[in-house]
Amino acid sequence: MYRINLVVKRIFDLVSSMILALILLPLWIALALWIKLDSKGPVLFKQGRRTKDGRIFNLYKFRSMVVNAEKMEAGLFNYENDPRVTRVGKILRNTSLDELPQLFNIIKGDMSVVGPRPCVSYELGDFDTLNKRYKKRFEVKAGLTGLAQVKGRNDISWDEKVGYDNQYVDNFRRIGVLEDIKILCLSIIKVFRKENIYETKADSAMSDAEAAKAEEAEIIRIAHLPD
Repeated sequence: MYRINLVVKRIFDLVSSMILALILLPLWIALALWIKLDSKGPVLFKQGRRTKDGRIFNLYKFRSMVVNAEKMEAGLFNYENDPRVTRVGKILRNTSLDELPQLFNIIKGDMSVVGPRPCVSYELGDFDTLNKRYKKRFEVKAGLTGLAQVKGRNDISWDEKVGYDNQYVDNFRRIGVLEDIKILCLSIIKVFRKENIYETKADSAMSDAEAAKAEEAEIIRIAHLPD
């Protein structure tokens, strides 16, 4: 039954992402022109992420930050009023339109519509030495949306996200694509409500760079605790 659900999931991924990509073609063109006119740099942002079994792939997004933002200030973290976010980028992030190019990642087979959000290739430290709890989320393909996103998105800690991701892995093995349908419906509601878009600092007294550095170290520490 699990294998059948995987086949159904892949068919749904392909059909839905292809249809959406075609329907939204005029929007893609408009957004590309808007981004290009708003700030210097490419229209698309490409970044190495991890999917099933820890495999690294290039994830695509509409660029919402200045070029090389990953190497500035808060790095991978995005706190409210982040100066690296462009004017157009703020709108793209608030509406989740920056995620649209990931439809191509789904078509290619790197991702699914529903699954754990793909972490940056180095975000959790060395993949091979991750503890079993953190590795479990990589038993399925990464997703455009997932259980952690509907439960809290960026308003919950990485450890809480891992807990929800692992719950999704168990739920999918138990009830299959019904779990995906439920999460997809909740995700649509979440997008319209524009909730939990930004990450929260553990200590508001810290600068963005200090908070990000401390948070990154803590995430990697917990991800490598003994089983």
